[in-house]
Amino acid sequence: MDVQKMHGFLQIAVALSLLLCNGPNAAALQKPESIAGATASSSGFNSSPINSNSVLVALLDSHYTELAELLEKALLLQTLEEAVGKHNITIFAPRNEALERDLDPEFKRFLLEPGNLKSLQSLILFHVIPRRIPAKNWPESDAHSHDTLSSDRLTLTCKNRVRKVDLASLIHPDSIVRPDGVIHGIERLLIPRSVQAEFNKRRSLTSIQAVLPEGAPEVDPRTARLKKPAHSAPAPPYTPTLPIYAAMAPGPSLAPAPAPGPGSGHHWFDGESQIKDFIHTLLHYGGYNELADILVNLTSLATEMGKLVSEGYVITVLAPNDEAMAQLTADQLSEPGAPEQIVYYHVIPEYQTEESMYNAVRRFGKLQYETLRLPHKLVAEEADGSVKFGHGEGSAYLIDPDIYMDGRISVQGIDKVLFPPDERPTPKGKKTELTSKTAAKAPARRGKLLEVACRMLGAFGQDSRFSTCH
Repeated sequence: MDVQKMHGFLQIAVALSLLLCNGPNAAALQKPESIAGATASSSGFNSSPINSNSVLVALLDSHYTELAELLEKALLLQTLEEAVGKHNITIFAPRNEALERDLDPEFKRFLLEPGNLKSLQSLILFHVIPRRIPAKNWPESDAHSHDTLSSDRLTLTCKNRVRKVDLASLIHPDSIVRPDGVIHGIERLLIPRSVQAEFNKRRSLTSIQAVLPEGAPEVDPRTARLKKPAHSAPAPPYTPTLPIYAAMAPGPSLAPAPAPGPGSGHHWFDGESQIKDFIHTLLHYGGYNELADILVNLTSLATEMGKLVSEGYVITVLAPNDEAMAQLTADQLSEPGAPEQIVYYHVIPEYQTEESMYNAVRRFGKLQYETLRLPHKLVAEEADGSVKFGHGEGSAYLIDPDIYMDGRISVQGIDKVLFPPDERPTPKGKKTELTSKTAAKAPARRGKLLEVACRMLGAFGQDSRFSTCH
């Protein structure tokens, strides 16, 4: 018996079973497609299979290729099939250019990360309304809000004959029309607030604004202190208690003005905003992304530095570039507190510019700067028309002067990561050579003639009289 005959007998058997259960009217109204669906459900498949004329099939085969690709990566085909099986749907499809060129690359990278699958699903479902809204039913005057499959709401408006979905303009109404839904083309991607908030939370740089470098602050010649700014920032609601305050006690310094002591009560500076501006400037400058990542994501150093600046301190950061940071090994960063100790050694509790440091080393030769890593100090000297920090092979040159200056924070770019002399990493493949002083000396061996003489004396019992034979 061939396959066609088997399929025919199977359809007849299903029709007879329906006739016996529901009466002759149900069997008469049963269509072949419904019979196929019933057989599929009895085999464990979806009870409402998607036919070739579905709006989902049309979307996957349409020119909205970017949205279709995101839909497949979000693993939402099963969810949308179930939605289509229950009711008609309306899909707002952004044009391909909105997802290829107009979308922020960082935001697209965020969506495609495996850990952000829920955000990608919420974004796609935000473009789907579980009801049919053709172009002829678009609101003319009043704004209408509709629930989406992501549980958020979309607002449809029409003003000056311009139809909009939230902030996106409708450019291709009724682009694709099918019995179970309709697709409208829109000019841009719709982003729900929950996804935008999650993206901003992951970046941790939501309120950062880049600022142009400024000159050194004005100094009062009578008191040798910084002049108070015209508009003081409000006092922060916390009292910083950091273990690195001991390195920043007021005293003689090469900085334009000594920092006030801890606990002075004068919160004249918005340290958090200044630190964010400094980090954002690093990112815009280019080549210092690794340091910015350590300050913001891997550690809480950005917060600590912000508290210091709010308290009234001034700091100079020697920033290793990305090439220098790439030389760090996993062992150097894996120990608890290792990233913090590395950064502390690159922060000087003084306000220094490239000009002030170069003039100082030209005048005094070698200088030692205090660092936030107590009790280690950083040696600086003049070399090849620039400033060199450290000793020997572990030294670093100042290559990018005055990346950021705002009167409280100064950032100078260097080409290597600095370590204290006693912790400087040993180059790979280089073994320590034993000198003659440290090499263990082999015990002196007695002469052959002396050994024979001692044996002869031992034969006569006279060896005990000679200490050399023992």
